[in-house]
Amino acid sequence: MESIRDWLARMDNFGISFWIGAVLGFFIIFALRAGLQKALKKVTANERTELFLTTVINWLTFFIIILYSFSYFSQTGLIYRTLFTFGDTDITIFLVITVVFSLILAVKLSNAVRQYILPTIYDKYGLDRGVQASMNTFFHYLIVTIAVLIAISSIGFDLTSLTVFASVLGVGIGFGLQNVMSNFISGLIILFERPIKVGDRIIIDGTIADVEEIKMRATVVRTRVHERMIIPNSFFLEEKFVNRSYADTRLRITVKVGVAYGSDVNRVKELLKESVIELREESWQNILAEPEPRVFFEEFGDSSLDFSVWFWIDTQSEEREFRIPSDLRFKIVEKFEKNNIEIPFPQRDIHIKK
Repeated sequence: MESIRDWLARMDNFGISFWIGAVLGFFIIFALRAGLQKALKKVTANERTELFLTTVINWLTFFIIILYSFSYFSQTGLIYRTLFTFGDTDITIFLVITVVFSLILAVKLSNAVRQYILPTIYDKYGLDRGVQASMNTFFHYLIVTIAVLIAISSIGFDLTSLTVFASVLGVGIGFGLQNVMSNFISGLIILFERPIKVGDRIIIDGTIADVEEIKMRATVVRTRVHERMIIPNSFFLEEKFVNRSYADTRLRITVKVGVAYGSDVNRVKELLKESVIELREESWQNILAEPEPRVFFEEFGDSSLDFSVWFWIDTQSEEREFRIPSDLRFKIVEKFEKNNIEIPFPQRDIHIKK
């Protein structure tokens, strides 16, 4: 391996003009970038367009710097100097930069395809949100993996050297990476088997939450109060939980009400059914006509005759799950008042003995 002293001596052979030229080249690149950004501010009136074009200029600047560095510093041999040896392969700055550069390009390509091309395919075939999220994740992993393999193969990296890395990784898994690898593999199983998918409403330890994102190691869910829970992927394969959206997106809602003793129970039953039907016709078409609403006389309470009404809504959402029962209660109170049905409150008779 070349010593630092030998390398510095070889750098001196290029002279001061070499380094002045290098600095001048970088200065010109950044000066052009600054000029383009100033021109954009004068030409573009839309803030979003300006932000998009600024991002494009930044990435173009980055790519130009990489290409310029490769072409200019290739004269010195610096980028081809061996940093260390991995198996039978010499790891050089050129190899490292190539892999990083390829990885960045792959990520950018993956993001562009997922943002502009795949949505068109999803809309054409009517794929649901969960399938879209699974395909996006799988496509991203696939593109990045292929890009890295092609990059390291094209520059002469010996892939058999990875067997050394695999053996080291195996030892690491045995001692300290069991949970990490377990969650990673669980994430892959979730993407293909789909016990949960993005958009599902689940219940974990009594907490209702919506699945927002399935990552490599963990799943992000959002609770009703907009808090995020980070749950290891292995949980969904090893523990019990409720997935309300697994086979059917419909939701049955129950509203309970008590009426005073002496009320006409058959009339109460009719009024409760009418309340659900009228609410569907007036404001909430999300209430399903089939299955039809059902009313149950549950029990003789301490201060009231207790009823419950069941009805179904087409899809689950926070707005529907809370607002529809609330609007139904308003409707029930209104109809009970018109028909002289009393909703009692707890009361006690006290007898004082003298």
